[in-house]
Amino acid sequence: MKFLLCTILGLGLGILIHDARGQDAAPPNIVFILTDDLGYTDLSCYGNPYHKTPRIDEIGRGGIRFTQAYSASPVCSPSRAAIMTGKHPARLHLTNFLVGLRKDSLSPILPAPYKHYLSPSETTLAEILSEKGYISGIVGKWHLGSGDSLSPRRQGFHYDRLIHKNGLDYYNYTITSEGKQVFEDKGSTYLTDKLTDYGLEFIEANKDKPFFLYLAYSAPHVFIVPKSEKLRPYFLTYNQHEGKFNPYYAAMLESLDEGVGRILDKLAELGLEENTLVVFTSDNGGVGLDELGPTPTYLGPLRAWKGHVYEGGIRVPTLVRWPGKIPANVVCQQYFSNTDYLPTLLNAVGVKELPHDLDGKSVWSVWMNPERPFDRGEMYFHYPHFSNQMGRPAGAIRKGDFKLVEMYESGSIELYNLVEDISEKNDLVKIYPEKAAQLHNLLKSWRSDVNANMPLPNPGYRKP
Repeated sequence: MKFLLCTILGLGLGILIHDARGQDAAPPNIVFILTDDLGYTDLSCYGNPYHKTPRIDEIGRGGIRFTQAYSASPVCSPSRAAIMTGKHPARLHLTNFLVGLRKDSLSPILPAPYKHYLSPSETTLAEILSEKGYISGIVGKWHLGSGDSLSPRRQGFHYDRLIHKNGLDYYNYTITSEGKQVFEDKGSTYLTDKLTDYGLEFIEANKDKPFFLYLAYSAPHVFIVPKSEKLRPYFLTYNQHEGKFNPYYAAMLESLDEGVGRILDKLAELGLEENTLVVFTSDNGGVGLDELGPTPTYLGPLRAWKGHVYEGGIRVPTLVRWPGKIPANVVCQQYFSNTDYLPTLLNAVGVKELPHDLDGKSVWSVWMNPERPFDRGEMYFHYPHFSNQMGRPAGAIRKGDFKLVEMYESGSIELYNLVEDISEKNDLVKIYPEKAAQLHNLLKSWRSDVNANMPLPNPGYRKP
């Protein structure tokens, strides 16, 4: 039986929040836009000189741009599970993407066993919101299991339009709803555009009710397939900027940006802008090596990329906007994790009592007042696998300015001061051994507390 909230605060449309005058107001709509493998430095509002993302940047200008927002995992399925449940992937034992089975025969360890689905017994954000009278819809990528018992419809969503066949392509794909095919592309409709169309359809159909739209774009995940007509400006400016940029990837981001702009325009057209909380983020870091084609993106100054517990794999671009509730045009340096979305969004819609078994913490007070002191406490990262982007089994903890990384194959640890060294170049273990020991003990204790799945000894390993 699924977990129910400790205290029922409202049934149906009974939830009310208080406006600035202390009067009851309708709960906000939520539009949660999740991109796939979008790197921390890929948006122009994060300083990218090559990519054109004016409509996405608009969310940050109308709200908050976070410089230290994190994914709980450096790969997609665990990250999505963290968003949906408010629990750490290590607690869920869903620590790798669903088909991530890479091994290294020369390593002393084998990757940890893990669940290849989100258990139906877990309570999702969509389920809780649906119990509170929201209409919940998912468009795009679910990637948390297939089959009736694992589908979004069994996890609180009333509407689903999911990428199915040829999910890595942007043409010749299919879309399903309730497990049945509802659209098949024959090479003419760009996938990013089609997902936006479904997002608009959902908003239009539910404009008179509180709604939660989880718009999970596949872009800019590889394959790197842009619209050909968008390439010319990027070819003409190729290599004119510091850093190595991919014109095909840039053109894909332009289409993504146009899709986000269409969503924002629809909210304004329907008069919903003022009462809609918009979140824009990525599931994990960008792809920093060749994969099914040339390297998509450049993540400097961060270290590494997707599949690594270094900053390039887990620090993600994040923008939030709610006119009149969240201050506009603010850059916030306070850190939080995507496990925090569930409790934060529930607080935003007026739910005060939260499920008792969450790893996430509400950062709603930070969103309302980014200058207010806030101690998020420790954040943990656990990736006991070999990634297809050359990541090795590792874990990490961040507390305050310091971050400790543990390599599971060797047991070695590294310590960094992220405020002074965002690139994680200067290992401080020998300079601050007590700090390193403290963080390492916290990391090991946390793994024990959540019963984290760990790598196994490799019986075929022969020490050189």
